[in-house]
Amino acid sequence: MDSIRTKNCTIHFNSTCYSSLNKHLKENNFSKVFILVDENTHQLCLPLFLEQMETTAVIEIIEIESGEINKTIDTCVGVWNALSELDADRKSLLINIGGGVITDLGGFVACTFKRGIAYINVPTTLLSMVDASVGGKTGVDLGHLKNQVGVISNPDLVLIDTKYLNTLETNQMRSGLAEMLKHGLITGETYWNKFQDLSKLSLDDLDALIYESVEIKRDVVEEDPFENGLRKTLNFGHTLGHAIESYFLSNPNKTTLLHGEAVVVGMILACYISTELAGFPKETTESIKALFIGYYGKIDIEKTEIPEIIELLKYDKKNNHGNINFVLLEAIGVTKIDCLVDDKVILDAFDFYAN
Repeated sequence: MDSIRTKNCTIHFNSTCYSSLNKHLKENNFSKVFILVDENTHQLCLPLFLEQMETTAVIEIIEIESGEINKTIDTCVGVWNALSELDADRKSLLINIGGGVITDLGGFVACTFKRGIAYINVPTTLLSMVDASVGGKTGVDLGHLKNQVGVISNPDLVLIDTKYLNTLETNQMRSGLAEMLKHGLITGETYWNKFQDLSKLSLDDLDALIYESVEIKRDVVEEDPFENGLRKTLNFGHTLGHAIESYFLSNPNKTTLLHGEAVVVGMILACYISTELAGFPKETTESIKALFIGYYGKIDIEKTEIPEIIELLKYDKKNNHGNINFVLLEAIGVTKIDCLVDDKVILDAFDFYAN
């Protein structure tokens, strides 16, 4: 697969990843190379990566604990301290090997340590390959509130090697697939229709779909890098999805949801709201709900919990002037941004999801 170039970095795939990495290392003469991993990517991905890496620079490994619960400023402080203690300087390189938690947090650490050092992202989950790999969003959560602190900053390179997907459990693959389904809904039926029979998707199909998803996100981000208009469409399903994810993350009686699992619920809710407020066809909403629940199952959300989820909407990053802004669909591939939605319609959407 050809590399995908953006205005700020280049995304390499599979066989070109390591030749591009080694060329970059040779050309830049980094003083030290730091590799950020969690316990999973340390064991399952780092050995493969190091086998392919060619450099005379000193390599130091920094490990953090996995999971969204560790995507915090406290974790950043630990990594900043490790970099300082291991004599990182302005000419050091940080390579982030992992899912969205690692690439978001590692990117934020890199662009704030000593006011900015170079970094490379190596996404190892399907979600991070099709979502976190493009767009330069870095940052951490504030308590259970998603992505409240961060900056937009681009890595030198993104290396997408789909061999790392062999290390993932099924639920992690499904979580990433949710973002690809979203890309289909917001861009048009040509891409969306490729997902109509999920049971027939092969790994070869997946490589091509990943590549197409990266192109879709690249095109959106290049037109609107700072989310003033078009880029907001990438948040379809995320307004309520993030609120649901945050609620499950903060509630000790709930099993933590993966990002994609929460976004799937958010997309079903957003489709219902789109039918009510934007003229999205009711039969299409019904078929999307059937497809999603058939593949992901249904999350148990009690009626008594919904007001707390709605309360979390006020922390959504797309809000302005006290308004909670939704992305809705008028048709598949036809989006409407900055939509205001009454709580009554949101409650009805949860009823539609549950029944």
